[in-house]
Amino acid sequence: MHKLRFRLISTVTLITLIVMSGLGLTIGQWYKDFYLKTITERLESEAQLGSYMVQELRRNSTSEADLDQLAEIISERILARVTIIDLEGQVLGESAETGQPLDNHLDRPEIREADLEKDGFEIRYSQTLDQELLYYAVPIYDETNDQVGYFRLGLPMEDLNSVDRTIWLIIGASFFIAVSLISFLAFRVTKEMMKPIDESVKVAKRLAKGDYSARTFENQHAEIGQLSRSLNMLAYNLDYISKRHQAQQERMETLIENMGSGLLLINVRGDISVMNKASRMIFQVEDQAWLNRLYHDVMDESGLVQFIQSVFITETKQRDQLTLGEPYMAKVYDVYGAPVLDASGKMRGMTLVLHDITEQKKLEQIRKDFVANVSHELKTPITSIKGFSETLLDGAMDQEELRAKFLKIILKESERLQSLIHDLLELSKVERSNFQVHWTNMTLEQIAEEVVTMLSDKAGAKEINLSLETSGDSTMQGDPERMKQILINIINNAIMYTPANGEVKVSIKGNLGSVELKVSDTGIGIEESEIPRVFERFYRVDRARSRNSGGTGLGLAIVKHLAEAHHASIQVKSKQGKGTVFTLVFPKEKQDEIF
Repeated sequence: MHKLRFRLISTVTLITLIVMSGLGLTIGQWYKDFYLKTITERLESEAQLGSYMVQELRRNSTSEADLDQLAEIISERILARVTIIDLEGQVLGESAETGQPLDNHLDRPEIREADLEKDGFEIRYSQTLDQELLYYAVPIYDETNDQVGYFRLGLPMEDLNSVDRTIWLIIGASFFIAVSLISFLAFRVTKEMMKPIDESVKVAKRLAKGDYSARTFENQHAEIGQLSRSLNMLAYNLDYISKRHQAQQERMETLIENMGSGLLLINVRGDISVMNKASRMIFQVEDQAWLNRLYHDVMDESGLVQFIQSVFITETKQRDQLTLGEPYMAKVYDVYGAPVLDASGKMRGMTLVLHDITEQKKLEQIRKDFVANVSHELKTPITSIKGFSETLLDGAMDQEELRAKFLKIILKESERLQSLIHDLLELSKVERSNFQVHWTNMTLEQIAEEVVTMLSDKAGAKEINLSLETSGDSTMQGDPERMKQILINIINNAIMYTPANGEVKVSIKGNLGSVELKVSDTGIGIEESEIPRVFERFYRVDRARSRNSGGTGLGLAIVKHLAEAHHASIQVKSKQGKGTVFTLVFPKEKQDEIF
């Protein structure tokens, strides 16, 4: 324990020395750089000011005595050496009393830097003053902005060096105090840590010899006390392990019971030993009805029984998709079966997992139907256009009557193809996840009037009475363009499926927190079993009529998505041969999105 204590103290002290040394060097160098930068910035501003003063003096006087006097005045004010130099390097003004002629200064580093339009900054030893100086030089310009000389400041480095020595002295003292304090604390902490460890070692040796009555003092320290408590808990380990096993079993049962997929565990004899809640819902059985019973005695689905038998026979993992349940309520399940083997490889049973993929299958079927419908809808106009074009090229174009007839058919089919592509693009746009509604205050009555006016000629051509009734305040928040699109599709659909001399009525009713839109017609109606499908893409009540009318079968699908984007509810009531009523209820205020 003494060796361990020494290693701990040595390690902590060494790490402290390394960290404090690095920190001290960093802070010292940073402060020196910071102080030097501050001094340099000060010299820069003072040099620029001095250059300006020389420029003003030269404008009024050209005497070198005046420049020399100006250098002495500036030097007294800023406590720095001032030198005024012409372009040839001759000193025109100098604040330092040298007693002898000064050399040409054109080759001085700070002058060369200033001549290159850089910061004329340099730290070097001055032979003239016999000391190290920080020099900063800037150009001097005349009133025509031509350079006429240089203005140089020189600041003794003694002050900077004195500050630097003071900082390093402070850092050194702080370093010594910190290392001493940390070493002392490390010694105290290590001593406190080693004491309970020494006691624990003694108790562990007694326990190893079979003295289970040995106990150690439970230190209150969180980390060290854990060792003492662990030793004292050895006497109760069997109870602890049994409780932990029980807790794990309960957690496993909870997980199995509440998992979303159906799970069955069948032992090697074929008895169902585990059945979770999801599987009970799948097979519609009570809690304990199937437990400890043979699977082939309780399961009515022959396909599932054969699947389980196959797993038992082959003793390999298997996967299949099975349809389970009554025909009118059948669901498709992805079924996984895996044998349960012991350490020697002998089979002890099997697990069966059933995952409901009915919705996925429906989506796959919808995609297949969509592709088939799109192909079919595109094929018809393209075939017509191609066929009549070939007929025209084969000689029909020479006959004026046939040429006009065929061209009209080609134009009609082209318009139908264009309408289909437009609706496909529009449906794709509204189905995108990033589709946005441009919310604004609008009046549904005003939009309905525009749409009724727009479609009145089409209704009049079929001698259909198209009317609009309004009541209450229909002001609401929504997208006027999208709302107009909803009205055009529904009303146009009503006109399309209403025979001549029929009636299409549009009514708008403003309620307290909602606006109700109702479009009713006296058309052919929809069978009750077909009503849930009216919003499917390419669904048509009467395919021949809608195709002859130019319908694409996508209008109501677009209406559904736009209504959902406005958080509206939609309802369809219809009787075959009597007519159909579409009712949409829009909230007046924009609803917050819920994720």
